[in-house]
Amino acid sequence: MKYNIFEKLLPPKNTVFYDCFEAAAKNCYDMAGLFNEALLHGITDEKMVKARTLKHRGSGLERETINKLNTTFVTPIDREDIQMLAIMLNKITKKISQAFMNLNVYRVSNYTEEMFQQAKTIVKATDELMRSVGLLKTISRITEITTSYESMKEIETLGDDILHRAMDKLFSGEFEAIEVIKLRDIYKVLESALDKCFSVSDVILGIALKNN
Repeated sequence: MKYNIFEKLLPPKNTVFYDCFEAAAKNCYDMAGLFNEALLHGITDEKMVKARTLKHRGSGLERETINKLNTTFVTPIDREDIQMLAIMLNKITKKISQAFMNLNVYRVSNYTEEMFQQAKTIVKATDELMRSVGLLKTISRITEITTSYESMKEIETLGDDILHRAMDKLFSGEFEAIEVIKLRDIYKVLESALDKCFSVSDVILGIALKNN
């Protein structure tokens, strides 16, 4: 595909990269909501199809962002930050999707209270993620970005506490060995998704500090 040289030299029209980030953050939120819905009401074929669709959409948004980056000379923020955010946002969707698929593959039917708590926390984290990513368009609003970062840190701390309780109960002797393996894997994957939400918030704060 040929590109007009002036289109490359000029900054992207409007907020092309930010739009991709916001779409990716919304995709993370939708995937988190789907996982929570699966715990509350069970996994169906329709939900399985939706999970795959969201996972593919996340990868597509990462590719779209990188493609735009490769065809643009002047970017609104550092190129490295754009690439990093695109990859990190996709990883969040992939992690939650992995937890969703493992519920089905592992034939987990008795969900623990800690799993429900993790699901609610990841929904809360991805909701804050959308807010944080949305603030990228106005990186001069450092106070709001810092507030969002602090909120995400609180959510991450809550997630750490839930994981600690989950692991403590998991190795209390209450569960069979095979259940320990299954649940531990799901707990860890969800915790990884939560950590990545905080990492995105941290990167956004860093971007704001560099550009103010």
